[in-house]
Amino acid sequence: MTARIADLGEGITLDELRLATRNHGMPLEALRYDVTPAGLHYLLTHYDIPFAEPETWRLELPDQIISLAQLRELPQVSHTVTLECAGNGRARLAPRPISQPWLDEAVGCATWTGTPLAPLLGDVPGDAVDVVFTGADHGLDRGVEQDYQRALSVAEASRRDVLLAYEMNGQPLLPQHGAPVRLIVPGWYGMTHVKWLRRVEFSTELFRGFQQAVAYRINGEPVTRIQPRALMIPPGFPDFMTRHRTVEAGHTTLSGRTWSGLAPIIRVEVSTDDGLSWHDAKVGPPPERYAWQHWEYEWVAKPGDYVLSVRATDADGHQQPVDQPWNSQGMANNTAQRVPVTVRS
Repeated sequence: MTARIADLGEGITLDELRLATRNHGMPLEALRYDVTPAGLHYLLTHYDIPFAEPETWRLELPDQIISLAQLRELPQVSHTVTLECAGNGRARLAPRPISQPWLDEAVGCATWTGTPLAPLLGDVPGDAVDVVFTGADHGLDRGVEQDYQRALSVAEASRRDVLLAYEMNGQPLLPQHGAPVRLIVPGWYGMTHVKWLRRVEFSTELFRGFQQAVAYRINGEPVTRIQPRALMIPPGFPDFMTRHRTVEAGHTTLSGRTWSGLAPIIRVEVSTDDGLSWHDAKVGPPPERYAWQHWEYEWVAKPGDYVLSVRATDADGHQQPVDQPWNSQGMANNTAQRVPVTVRS
């Protein structure tokens, strides 16, 4: 039940184009924002966007059924969190796994407001292994009919920063972002942040649902935390079709954002010669542990053609690769970004 792999030289398929018209990435110039505006934040919807009336929505919890109004009466917290799709970068692999054809843009950083999940779990059964989250979105994936479901271990689900979120950037969730309530699990790839949440329950066995046992896997294991990544705001201005950049000669500040769900970022390096040499950039502190960090590098640009690259290293020593290891689903691709530019005098 593996995803199809594109034939050698096969172009983007109509199925992939249909996915790309429903889902969208964050334009990389939006890396300028500390917090990504909701309309620019990346979006992936597996099936249809469910319709839910806030007044009639209910969430089934292990010991109670709760309304949105009741949820809003509980202690309220906000966390600024970087979300990234686990398939980000998939379209750059060769051969290409057939799915949503992301390049580098499946990311965003938003402030999510809601109430912590842990107090709502109540007394955890002694034999509980996982906490299973079920969304209202329903469909087929590789012939398997299903509600969208993911699970966390009891320990992960009980973290203080895991939220049942009902606001994004200070406004009620938009339908496409999971209204009226979604799960937020800081540090994990986007498939874990179940949208249109309708049920939370304990399981006494390891969860074997499709989106964990079949989809979203790498090297035989479920995808979990976000690998380190840095992205550059494309400098200069673009060509309409190719997006090739033109930059004026002289002093140019290259900048962007960096993040990791594994450990804090401690180093960002920039190359102006397609990875032949690397130079340290200045890295700012994150406003919160799982929010992205600003970085910048001063470049004296001389006329000519260049390929700019950027890569990040986190405190545990995980570094972005220059050459991406291949995997059949195109998951957790964090290869160093490459930005071709022409510098004119």
